[in-house]
Amino acid sequence: MSILVETFPALSVGGPVQNAFIGRVSDLDVHTDRVTALTRLARYHEQARRDLGFQGMPFVTAEQVHGNRVAIVDSSAAKPSASPLHRIGKPAPIPVVPGVDALITDQRNICLGIYVADCCAVYAVDTENNVIGLAHSGRKGTELGVVPAMLEQMHCAFGTDPAKVVVQLSPCIRPPHYEVDFAADIVRQCHEAGVGEVVDCGSDTGAEPDRYYSYRMEKGQTGRMLALLAVRSEGGR
Repeated sequence: MSILVETFPALSVGGPVQNAFIGRVSDLDVHTDRVTALTRLARYHEQARRDLGFQGMPFVTAEQVHGNRVAIVDSSAAKPSASPLHRIGKPAPIPVVPGVDALITDQRNICLGIYVADCCAVYAVDTENNVIGLAHSGRKGTELGVVPAMLEQMHCAFGTDPAKVVVQLSPCIRPPHYEVDFAADIVRQCHEAGVGEVVDCGSDTGAEPDRYYSYRMEKGQTGRMLALLAVRSEGGR
């Protein structure tokens, strides 16, 4: 099996920032519900994190409820706990912050993760202070302003100046495969928030079934891509 992995050069300009976007795993049956699909994908995602240099970092994800709440992640958030993401009869192997759709941190060697399958994973890097954020923003989350909320929390918690931030949009569904161009709305929101640089990869998950999972095109039974973002310690890979 092969795993599609993309990285975004725009995010690496501010220091030891590491990013990745893990796409479809070829020949893996994920024509099932979300929890089962994530369970089947887990070992491939774990292997990809090791191969990409995230090995040894605590890995933290968000519950992703299509809202606009933001969590500040520190080392205490890296402890696994039971979550609706993993209903398999035992504690989740991956820490999941409940009730939020965006994660921010100023700590090094913590890997933030967001799962998507048509929604957009929005990366934010404060190039001056090495503060990072990662948000899940689909149609509803975009309407609720999850990305502006993430940028505001980066400012309030860590003093981030939006003019020093680079924002990167992941592949997501777009017209004509979806009736709303929420990626364009995210870009507009970032400009209105004063973000210094906004980069949209432009890829449409609905148009490239060999590369990406699409909830819309696969009628709800599909896998999830995984966005990863971390700041390495000095001297790390």
